[in-house]
Amino acid sequence: MADFTGNFTTDCPNGSLFIWNILQECTENGRDVASVALGLLSVLCFMVSTFPQCYSSIRNGNMDQAVSPWFLLGWLAGDSCNFVGAFLAEQLPIQTYTAVYYVLMDLVMVSLYAYYKLKNRSRQYGIAVNALVVFVMLGATVSLLPGEEFRSSSSGASRFTSRSLLAVSDSSGNQVFTTQEIIGFTIGSFSSVFYLVSRVPQLFRNVKRKSTEGVSPFLFVLMIGGNLAYGLSVLLKTPRNGQSEVNYAVHHMPWLIGSLGTMGLDVTILIQFFIYEKQSTEERRPLIIGGGHRTLYQ
Repeated sequence: MADFTGNFTTDCPNGSLFIWNILQECTENGRDVASVALGLLSVLCFMVSTFPQCYSSIRNGNMDQAVSPWFLLGWLAGDSCNFVGAFLAEQLPIQTYTAVYYVLMDLVMVSLYAYYKLKNRSRQYGIAVNALVVFVMLGATVSLLPGEEFRSSSSGASRFTSRSLLAVSDSSGNQVFTTQEIIGFTIGSFSSVFYLVSRVPQLFRNVKRKSTEGVSPFLFVLMIGGNLAYGLSVLLKTPRNGQSEVNYAVHHMPWLIGSLGTMGLDVTILIQFFIYEKQSTEERRPLIIGGGHRTLYQ
């Protein structure tokens, strides 16, 4: 376990020692406990969110037609900013490790898209494409694995007090931003923009195809749950050291906009599933015509 410099006795005298030892998170009341629980729930949702889409892509083999590449690249860019911000702002190891995991899963999604794009174009080169994708994924995985320098940086994490899970900035009692917060705030802002922009191409692709076939609805259900849980975890966290609720919200604004704003766009995409599924059902509904014969309305 990393050697944190925070002290439970002085920094969190009325909190849960168990949660402090595991997450280095101060929980002195019900709001704090709920914040941590929701933060962990959001991590779980984000960690498994890509599995349904990977399964759907492998089963249907049409990920290149169903999913917008700009959606995947925007998602990857957002998670990459999250990782860089967590690393530079010396976040808790669990935060940085989960950020690495998100980037790895994004690379898996991008690799699947490239795989089916090439495979569906040139099926005769299927074996070569398989080998290339495996090679790229293994190389990306090795390059992102934490090294000794990464571990030493994480083990020397700065003092942690009332930091929300996955938040890059560290809210202190001061009413001004520290240099570390400015760095984290800036990178967090870029991350939020990437997350928001990434959904737009997928929305347009669904409208253009008038279909959501090949896209897993569970991907967006889990993302909605994860963003909702994360946004609530940030809002429920009790400000400390005399910091006001408003100042606390300002310090976490990029992540609140990124999570809740993205959630709104994901809800819109989820609505498309119901719209286009209903249209597809109506087009295939059998009609009774004269003579008792059945036909399909196309």
